[in-house]
Amino acid sequence: MNPIVELVDNSFIFIIAISVVLLVGVTAAMIYFVFRYSEKNNPKPDQSITGSTTLEILWTVIPLILVLAMFFYGYEGFREMRNIPPNAMLVKVTGKMWFWNFEYENKKTSDTLLILPQGKDVRFELMSADVNHSFYVPAYRVKEDCVPGRVNHMWFHTTNVGVYDIECAEYCGMNHSYMLGKVKIVPEKEFLEWYNKIDSVKKTDSLSVPTGNVKTDSLKTLQVKTDTIKAPVKKTDSIKVNTKDTLKSKK
Repeated sequence: MNPIVELVDNSFIFIIAISVVLLVGVTAAMIYFVFRYSEKNNPKPDQSITGSTTLEILWTVIPLILVLAMFFYGYEGFREMRNIPPNAMLVKVTGKMWFWNFEYENKKTSDTLLILPQGKDVRFELMSADVNHSFYVPAYRVKEDCVPGRVNHMWFHTTNVGVYDIECAEYCGMNHSYMLGKVKIVPEKEFLEWYNKIDSVKKTDSLSVPTGNVKTDSLKTLQVKTDTIKAPVKKTDSIKVNTKDTLKSKK
């Protein structure tokens, strides 16, 4: 089992167990005092109850011990998260508004989908291209911030084959809720086939036309431009009707 997952889960179980014990204890004491010291059972208030130094020490020391126990239990998980194996596989993670970019050691890149081999230690270098993000993989109980101008680190050990969620746990703008991804754990053989495969499909601009065709501007027509204001007919002066002077009469 992944050591980080085991430690984090045990810490949560420990904290929840303490919380349940305290909840039951406080609730039971409250119910007892409600009935024991109700007005019906005690018409006259009991004035014999005084302070107790022993109780003061107990309800100060016991919570302190519990808090320290929770701290050290949680610290074990944090220390394991920082104890990156020296031979771990490296993947660079860059958070961008609003998707994840992954770059492998051979410069192969992938957006949104992180493909990893089963049974391997994987080290992540976390960066951001714009604002603060937080790389969160719930299945492996790991989460680390991606901060502009800074490189953070985290790791986990891949276990069962499957597809797991990636989320951004830091509000990063309008489309923060859509900044999702997937971790796909595959057998090592299948991963190596994908990892060493050269992409045969060349990225093209969706605005460009296929190779071999002449690019044309959709706004430009192939017809000859004509001025709609200028009529193709020959201009005539509407004032000059006759060539002869109309004021001179025929004799």
